[in-house]
Formats: sequence, C-alpha cells, structure tokens
Amino acid sequence: MTTTQTPLRPVLPRRDSRMPRIDRRKQYARRARMSDLLVTLLWVSGAASVALYLAYSGAHEATTPASFVTTLGIVAGLIGSDFVLVMLVLAARVPLIDRTIGHDRAVAVHRQLGKPALYLLLAHGALLLIGYGMSSGVNPIAEIGPMLALPDMPLAFLGTALFILVVVTSLVAVRRRFSYEGWHLVHLLSYVAVITALPHQFSVGGILAAGTWQRVYWIGLYVLALGAIGVYRFLMPVISTFRHRITVAKVTTVSPGVVSIYLRGQDLRRLGSEGGQFLIWRFWTGRTWWHSHPISLSAMPSDTMARITVRELGNGSARISSIPVGTSVSIEGPYGLFSDVARTAPKLAIIAAGIGVTPVRALLENARIAPGEATILLRASSEREAYLWDEIGEIAAAKGATLYTMVGHRARSGPSWMSERDAQRRVTMRSVFPKLLESDLYLCGPSAWLDAVEADARAAGIPEHQIHAERFDW
Repeated sequence: MTTTQTPLRPVLPRRDSRMPRIDRRKQYARRARMSDLLVTLLWVSGAASVALYLAYSGAHEATTPASFVTTLGIVAGLIGSDFVLVMLVLAARVPLIDRTIGHDRAVAVHRQLGKPALYLLLAHGALLLIGYGMSSGVNPIAEIGPMLALPDMPLAFLGTALFILVVVTSLVAVRRRFSYEGWHLVHLLSYVAVITALPHQFSVGGILAAGTWQRVYWIGLYVLALGAIGVYRFLMPVISTFRHRITVAKVTTVSPGVVSIYLRGQDLRRLGSEGGQFLIWRFWTGRTWWHSHPISLSAMPSDTMARITVRELGNGSARISSIPVGTSVSIEGPYGLFSDVARTAPKLAIIAAGIGVTPVRALLENARIAPGEATILLRASSEREAYLWDEIGEIAAAKGATLYTMVGHRARSGPSWMSERDAQRRVTMRSVFPKLLESDLYLCGPSAWLDAVEADARAAGIPEHQIHAERFDW
C-alpha cells in the first residue's frame, strides 16, 4: 500500500475553529425516527386494508368453508395490492424517502416486496377459484371461464400476468441476462399492471362499495402511489430539465474506456446536489434518447458547469462516451444518501475502487472536514485504472486528509478486496484506518468487491449505521 503520487504525511487530528460543529448524532436520530415511521406506515397500510374489509363485510361473510376460503383469497389480494402500491411509492424517488433512507435502501425494500406481493396475488386468484368452485360444486379450473366473464376480470388477469413478468425479470439470475435499458423497459410494465388490475377492485363483488371508508381508503392509496410516480418520475424531471437547460459542453478522455463529460447549464447550483449523489441522465441523440443512465457527479457543479465521469461497461455507456458536443440532456435527481449529510461519526473513512472513485471525488470536495479527520484508500487492479486519483490527491492535500493507494490484482488469501501484495504484508482495515470504529465508512465500487469490503468492516466491529455503500449495479 502506498501514498498517492505526492506522498502525504498523516496530519494530527485538529478541528478548524472556523468550521461550525455539526451535531451528527441528532441528524442521525432524526433520520432514524423518520425511517421507523416509514416502516410503521408500510405495515399499518396493509393491516388497515384488511381491518376495513373485515369491518365492513369480510368477518360476516366467512360463515361456510367455501366463503372462508373466498375471504382468505380477498384478504391475500388486498395485502398483495397494498404491497404493490408501496413498491410504486418506493420506486417514485420521493424526496422525503430519499433523504430519510436513501435511494439504495428504498430500491432494496422495493425488490424485497416483489416476491411476497406476487405470491399474495397468485394466492388471491387461486383461493378465489377454489372458494367459488367449492360454492358451486365444480372444478376450480372450470371457474376461470365464468370469472373471465365478470366485468373487468380480463384486465385483472392481464395485470397479474404483467406483474409476474416484472418480478421474474427482476430476479438477479434473470436480470443479468438483460441490458439495463432492456430491463428498465420491461420494468415499466409494472405501471401498466397496476392500471389494468385497478378496475376489477372497484367493480367486482361489491368489496369496495360506494360510500364506504374502505373505498375512500383505497382510492387514497392509488392516488398517493400513482400521483407520486406522476409527480416525481415525470413532472419534476421535466420541470428541472427545462429550468437548467443542460447541454454537453465537452468530452475528454480520462483513460482508455473512461471519459469525463462536461455539461453546461443554467443555475446548476440550484440542483441542490450533495457530493456523492447521482442523477439520472438522458442524452437526446438518435442512438441514446430511449434509455437513461444513473451516473454520479464526479465534481461539484458551479452555476454553469457540471461533470460526470463514465466508464464503458456496456452498449449504453459506450454510446454516451462519444456523445456530440451540444447534445441536449434531461435529468432526474439528485438522489442518494452517499454524501456528507449521512455522516454520524466524528471521523471519515473512504474506500473506493475503479470507477467508484467518481462519487468519492465529489463527496470529498463537498465534505465539511477538518485536517486529520478523513482517511481515503483508493484501490485499482492496475495503474491504468487510477481514474481521477490526481484530482483526489489535490483535494485530500488541501483538506489535510490522509490518502493511500493500493494497486494490484485481488488477493487469493486474506481479505480478497485488497491487492495480493498488501494482503501478504498483513495489511488490515484497522491498520489503514486506526480510528475505524469512530468513523463513517463510505464504500464505492463493483458489487462483488464491495461485498468483501463490507464483510471485513463488519468483522472489524464497525456499527451498521456507519457503513454507507454505493454499488455500481442495478
């Protein structure tokens, strides 16, 4: 392990008297309370949907085995539908949710709800067929024909089929076979699935009869979920795009396969971005307009200029690396809690690998740190992957941070996220970061490498809430 090109001597920790003290514990406590509230609301919404149904009709109708099975089917459908709407809200990139739990965690919960929601909706259909079959004395499969004859039921079957497609394509093993653009296009079918399944909920069986609080509740849920998607995924990005009028100003090569794209716009500081956050970028050319790219800022914006740094990892990123100057750009964001705002501890530790240095560079530029407060470790397999290391070195030197670099292939023994040479030298995370347990640890890089770093950090005893990871996957 070495220092960067200009050796940096560790600086004894001291606080600049001009730097205002930040009560990070209070900030964390506020986010934790809000996070707990959001989780509570998630479960309460499902419980409320069942309680309202049972209060209005469900508890009185389950008087026979057939009606009991039918009631179970309806309850499964209500909870499954509630989970789907919660998933839409989590995917809507609502600022309150993003600032509270972060985009990555919201997406993680969104994915975790996918399978339970699908199983509940499948159970909904199966139990209704069984219940109706028991009531009429016929084979449940034979009930499909009469059920399809009910108002809006063909749309409900279509919506279920679309949701199955969305969930299956979201499985890791399946998702890896898609390009990001192709997967994203398929995932948009979740909106169609919700809209096509909506009518039968209000028209079949009188479950959500007019004039009941149950109906008001479900209309409110749909307005909240679809409204959040409409406002934050469509309306706000359009407004932001027209307000800032961003175009490509310059494209420069950082290293083979890596470019920095300089973007010119209006009043870009008003984006409100924090160092380390990302935006969703769409470049309006004939080859790139139909897909978007989640890319972190690699430098803090000025009033008129911003910069992102991109590595060619697929067809989409390869196309934008050769984008023409003058291309119009639309944006969504900024998003994410991979920023100084999320800090809870007095020290700052950063580990980044490969193109993962891009948000770290902006994070370090924007972070409010005193000399000696931050330690950074940059990791690369070879010297050609030392992207932006010179810039990070200059920022670290200016802010009194300690900077180390680690170059070489991953170790076969010892911590696998390290280089072979440093693992043989018995370098440890605690030797690089002596104040690790008093630090917020920011990690960015490829998922497999990052998983190894996180495991090592947890083994060293760092609390979970002090680990902030930004994965370069989808």
